Formats: sequence, structure tokens, C-alpha cells
Amino acid sequence: MSVIDVHNHFFPETFPDLDRRYGGTDWPAVKRTGPDTATVMLGDKPFRDIDAACWDPTRRLADMDRDGVERQVISATPVLFSYQRKPEHALDFARLMNDTALEICARGQGRLLALAQVPLQDVDAACREAERAMRSGHHGVQIGNHVGPKNLDDDGLVAFLHHCADLGAAVLVHPWDMMERERTAKYMMAWTVGMPAETQLAIVSMILGGAFDRLPRSLRLCFAHGGGSFAFLLGRLENAWHHKDTVRGKSEHPPSHYLDRFSVDSAVFDDRTLKFLVDTMGEDRVLLGSDYPFPLGEQRVGALVRESNYLSDAVKAKIVGANVERFLGVG
Repeated sequence: MSVIDVHNHFFPETFPDLDRRYGGTDWPAVKRTGPDTATVMLGDKPFRDIDAACWDPTRRLADMDRDGVERQVISATPVLFSYQRKPEHALDFARLMNDTALEICARGQGRLLALAQVPLQDVDAACREAERAMRSGHHGVQIGNHVGPKNLDDDGLVAFLHHCADLGAAVLVHPWDMMERERTAKYMMAWTVGMPAETQLAIVSMILGGAFDRLPRSLRLCFAHGGGSFAFLLGRLENAWHHKDTVRGKSEHPPSHYLDRFSVDSAVFDDRTLKFLVDTMGEDRVLLGSDYPFPLGEQRVGALVRESNYLSDAVKAKIVGANVERFLGVG
């Protein structure tokens, strides 16, 4: 069966001096710590330790062969989104990242595909960069789940998503800039609690804010990390929608009506959870995603799906292959 991982990340091996290029402080930088290791710095503060899997396609392909993965779809690490920066700086930086992604793919023996970064704080600039990226060989875009206080039902962000539909660009939504940073500062709770909550907030905002009612069905949209906590709290949302007028917002239909308007990836790390996710979203709406190469991602990509005790072989084939191909618009 074809096996394609839709959710994994790259990080450039080197950066220009971004503080000098743009002015200001705390732009990302890479501090090498060994031949195959580095630390991502934000200003003078360490952010994350990384290794050559982030930038070296040879290492990436070896790991893919180990795990039986045919193709990967690479996207930038969300700390690079730069939505808080000046739009002109974020646009220039997005171009750097998008060109870097294609350079990595060019050395990937035809097995690496890319999703582009865009300066989402400036919708017009984001649309232009999405157009340039698609012409250059990207298969879509990866965006964050919000821009400051704006959720994905914001008129400007809906306009961007509509433009992606018109371009035929797939859209992967990844959580970033998590809520309640002070309260989730310990134990990596920003990742284990904040990320699922942010993703649920993004999906619920689109439903209740009427975004799906305004967007064409041709939009190919996928939410990372299994859609966060959305599927597991859908019953609570559905109950509230039916019993309280204020919950309904601008949505024309109950929340469950919109389950065929977006997909989620399979990065849930538990067989029973995966079964519940497939039962809730439908077998056509779950895509293989691993969060490779980071330590909180799936350590053997695709093992959860392929070794599932609950899913049929036909459903497994959809999740690891056919569903991803349809999302990307590739064969």
C-alpha cells in the first residue's frame, strides 16, 4: 500500500543573521552543537534541540525506509511562522523558508513534497506567497490556528482559505502560540494540553463562526494532532448547540453536519483513541501524520495505523495512502 506522512517538519541547517536582516530581536537562529546536532535559539534563549533529520534529506530518507514510508510532506516548524512580525519581514522570511523546503525536496529522490509558509497577518501578502509557492512546486500551505486574537472564522482568514480553495492548495492547520502559557509552563503542558485545546478552538471557531458555510466544499483542509480534543468533545458541543441559541453563532447546521468538510491526522498515539477518531470523523477523513522528527511525534511512523487491532486493512490503506493523496491532489 502507498504510505504518505502528511505531518512532519523541517528546520533549515543554517540561517542568515535575521536580527541584522530585519532589525529587532529574538528571531530564530541555529547554534550548531555537533556535526549532526544543533540548538534552535530565539535570541539568546534556547528553544529546542534538533538533529540532522530536520535538514538532511539523506537521513530523512533512511528513516522513511526504516519505517516503510514512501513519501513525506514537509512543512516548517511552527516557531518559524512569524505572524507577530512586520508583514514585510514575515513575507521575506516565508520566501526564504519556502525556497529552503524546495531545496530539501529537490534532494529527496522524488519522495519529499512541501507545504509552504505564508505571512498570515497580511492576507493579501499571504495570498501572493501561496500563489508563488504553488507555481514553484509546493502542494499547499501550512498555517497556524490563529493570528493573535483572530481565529479561523475571521473574515480575512476565511478569504485566505477561499483563495487556497481557488488555487487548489491543500491547507494543513497546526497549533502554535498556545494559550495560558504561564499556567502550562511546567511539564511541557503547552504541548500536551495547550496544543489539543488550540486545535479544538480552531475547528469550533470555524463551525460556529460560519466559516464552513462561507467556504467552498473544494477546500482541502486538515487539522494536525488528530484535530486536538475536538472529536472527543463533539458530543458536548452538539448538545450545547441544540439547547442554547447563543452557542449556535453563525452556523447554519449542527456541528456534526460539518465533519465532511475537513480532515484530521492520525497523530493520537493510542489504538483505542485512533478507533474512536475514525468512528467519529469517518474512514475517509483521517490521514497519516507523525510529527516527525520531533521526540513527541510517532517514533515509528505509521505503526499505530498499520498495527491497529481495530481497523480493517481497507481502512488502514485509506488512512496511510488514499486519503493523503486526495488531500494533496496527487496520485
